[in-house]
Amino acid sequence: MTTHAPASMFSPWPDRLRHAAIILLAAGLALAALVAYGELSLVAAAAAFACIAAAALVPWRLHDVAAATDDKPGTNPVETPVVRAIVGGMPDPAVLLDRAGRVIHLNAAAAQLAPALRSNELAQFALRTPEIVTALREAIATAEPRRATYLDHVPVDRWMELIIAPVQVPTAFGGTDQCMLMTFHDQTPLRRVEEMRADFVANASHELRTPLAALSGFIDTLQGPAKDDAKARERFLGIMHIQATRMARLIDDLLSLSRVELSAHVRPDVLVDLAPLIQQVVDGLEPLAKERHVVIEIELPEAAATVAGDREELLRLFENLVENGLKYGASGGRVVVAVTAAVSSEGLPEYRVMVRDFGPGIAPEHLPRLTERFYRVDVGDSRAQGGTGLGLSLVKHIVNRHRGRLLIESVPK
Repeated sequence: MTTHAPASMFSPWPDRLRHAAIILLAAGLALAALVAYGELSLVAAAAAFACIAAAALVPWRLHDVAAATDDKPGTNPVETPVVRAIVGGMPDPAVLLDRAGRVIHLNAAAAQLAPALRSNELAQFALRTPEIVTALREAIATAEPRRATYLDHVPVDRWMELIIAPVQVPTAFGGTDQCMLMTFHDQTPLRRVEEMRADFVANASHELRTPLAALSGFIDTLQGPAKDDAKARERFLGIMHIQATRMARLIDDLLSLSRVELSAHVRPDVLVDLAPLIQQVVDGLEPLAKERHVVIEIELPEAAATVAGDREELLRLFENLVENGLKYGASGGRVVVAVTAAVSSEGLPEYRVMVRDFGPGIAPEHLPRLTERFYRVDVGDSRAQGGTGLGLSLVKHIVNRHRGRLLIESVPK
């Protein structure tokens, strides 16, 4: 059997409000009695009742607001609209934590980076990387900034930098609270640039070391055993000339590549006619074509094919393409150079320059890497032809600066 306490007119009210009502009722009866006996004026009694009412009701109201905030799941006194807007508007992944390391707010980028993060839960449970956990614990213990770099393997390998900084955040009640802001920065592009730079220096050093070693060896031979051998001297000097020319060409390509990269963000604005430019390139390479027994066929439009471009860079571009065709496609007996007017996928007019040889072709697995610096399909053949491994890389950068497209198609045999 269940027993019920006797009901009263105050029973449906909250405890604190019910107590305040009882106090006001007793105070009202007492003040009314004093007024009735003439001990207190009506104005004074009203003023006293107002003071008693304020003292009884205001604490109840403050407690009610605080209790409502504490009882509401997922809320925090620092989770104001301004704080949410600032964290949500940060471009990098950002997470705001309280002093215990619980998540107050995170932006969309952070939710994508770490889907396990949840509001009002400890961040270290969702971020299990040892470097992150260590930095987070140290920041909580010392209330000082911390940095950590780690390798994230999901969904792809990325180098990330974590920065934890203490911040004073305004609360909903007008004060401030000590929180911690975690931001994540993707360092992968910088790492890749450093790796590319290291690879570039290593490759360039290797390419220069080979002809330098040959020159040094032949100089020692000419100064020693072959000092009085005229026939050997002539042969060695010819080889030294070839190696010196190879070094000069490599340095020239490196300088050209550096210049193009420095001006990559500046689009050329001088008008250049492609037809006479390509004719100049073909005329300049005619001796090489005769040496390789290759015929160069030219197909140029009758009207001017004018584009905005850098004349010297375009000359270098077409020289590299046609020279590659003459060197590596010589067995085909001919190279075709054609310029045609076309329309881009955006509906804008454009010119397409095709350089085609009929040589042995290139296997499909090599095509995506042909524009990498120092990449060669056949290292021995490339060096024998005098190639530096930078020609198509230079072509790619010149095309990019001119806002063009480079397409490479090849079929073996």
